[in-house]
Amino acid sequence: MTPVDWVLVVAIIVLAASVIAGLVLGARALRVLHTDRQDAQVRREQAVGDAQAKVEDAKAKAASVRAETAAAKAEANAARAEARRVLETAHSEADTILEHAHRQAETDAEQLRAAARRSGEREVALLNATVKEQAAEVERRAARIDERERLHAEEVERLVERERRLAALESDLSKRESALTAREAELAKADEVKRRELERIAGLSVETARTELIEAIEGQAKREAAILVRDIETEAKNTADTRARHIVVDAIQRIASEQTAESVVSVLHLPSDEMKGRIIGREGRNIRAFESTTGVNLIIDDTPEAVLLSCFDPVRREVGRLTLEKLVLDGRIHPHRIEEVFDSAKNEVERLCDRAAEEALVDVGITSIHPELVKLLGRLRYRTSYGQNVLKHLVETAHIAGIMAAELGLDVPTMKRAAFLHDIGKALTHEVEGSHALIGADMARKYGEHEDVVHAIEAHHNEVPPQTIEAVLTQAADACSGGRPGARRESLEAYVKRLERIEEIAGGKAGVEKVFAMQAGREIRVMVRPDDIDDIGAAVLARDVAKQIEEELTYPGQIRVTVVRESRVTELAR
Repeated sequence: MTPVDWVLVVAIIVLAASVIAGLVLGARALRVLHTDRQDAQVRREQAVGDAQAKVEDAKAKAASVRAETAAAKAEANAARAEARRVLETAHSEADTILEHAHRQAETDAEQLRAAARRSGEREVALLNATVKEQAAEVERRAARIDERERLHAEEVERLVERERRLAALESDLSKRESALTAREAELAKADEVKRRELERIAGLSVETARTELIEAIEGQAKREAAILVRDIETEAKNTADTRARHIVVDAIQRIASEQTAESVVSVLHLPSDEMKGRIIGREGRNIRAFESTTGVNLIIDDTPEAVLLSCFDPVRREVGRLTLEKLVLDGRIHPHRIEEVFDSAKNEVERLCDRAAEEALVDVGITSIHPELVKLLGRLRYRTSYGQNVLKHLVETAHIAGIMAAELGLDVPTMKRAAFLHDIGKALTHEVEGSHALIGADMARKYGEHEDVVHAIEAHHNEVPPQTIEAVLTQAADACSGGRPGARRESLEAYVKRLERIEEIAGGKAGVEKVFAMQAGREIRVMVRPDDIDDIGAAVLARDVAKQIEEELTYPGQIRVTVVRESRVTELAR
């Protein structure tokens, strides 16, 4: 209901209430009058005086009732007038409200129409742009489809032409085969005649002649193979060697990583030799408690103001070193104190590992990685491989792989991630059996790494044949990081034996005059006698030496074999 209807209802209710009140008052007055008349008649019979007085009173009350009735009628008339006035006022206010509502509705409708018009125009423009983009995409796809159809037609034509050539070659080969069969029969007869004649003239047996013939054919085949290999290598190098050299050298030079050298023994310097006795304790109880708690062997010898800590696990060795260092600084050394300091040192080393892993991730630019992998990476902070810190090796390998991927136009983040995680299995080699490459691949697969990253990890040592470019580049970056001079170290005895064996392999070949192992065994120069070996023989010699070194020796990186054949002519001017 509208406000006007409510006003009308209220006015009608007020008017009806006023009329009902007047009627009630009038009925009450009439009942009183009737009662008084009856009382007057009864009392008149009893006493005339009293009746007259009561009659007078009744008349007075009747007059009062009539006055009240007239007042009620006047009030009813006033209520009717007020209701009519209120009704007129309500009608006027309702008309005003309706007019205002109509104006407001027209204003809102106009605003809505304008907003709808603007929204429609924007949607039409967006649809037009989308239609144009889709049309352009359809045109591009149609062009690509036409190009593919054209290439397919050309390929079909080439295949048809190739089939025709193959058919012609087959017929030609069948003819040649028949001719060769006849020729072989003739040659067999000629060989038989020749063999008998040679046996007669030279006095050689068949076995001896066969051996000489095989050696001659083998030499000729080697020469022809060397010529073919040299031509193929020259052709390949013209297109690939410069590019590959540029990529690898640029990647290594841009890294500029520091050289590292670590071992399985840590040295802790003491403030004085008296501290050794306190470390040993009464009857050696302190040193026994230390070794049983930390799992690190403590070696105390005659070295002044120094003790040695030995352990194959670098993390455990670092915890032991830090424990002993804190005990020496504190001065209180007893079994209970050793256990307390060991727990503190263990927590500190774990924090250092986590911090090192986070710093390495920031350095490489990897943000999203599973927390368990972060813990494993932190454990590599104290792990070494041939004296090279594994965590630094991972950072270096990731940078080299990223540079190579950028040069080749590949996905740099994926490439850096694969190279950075390729040795993560080394953090678990003491707990899990198997190759660190396969262990690392299982861990990466378990914690949600992409399959390309997992394959690069498991294939970087050829346990699994590499199938992707990421796996091949991971191998290359790993070799660049581990094979650069100074990155890894080996014992002096093994180093000397390797150099001696390299020189023995090259020096044992025929025609070799001198052999020099250079650049820490990464290059070997072989001087040959020019009268005994020609240029083709030098290429064959270099390949034979390189192949024998690959089969017999184990070494990081690669070894360059250079054969030098020099001719000198000397004359004297008198």
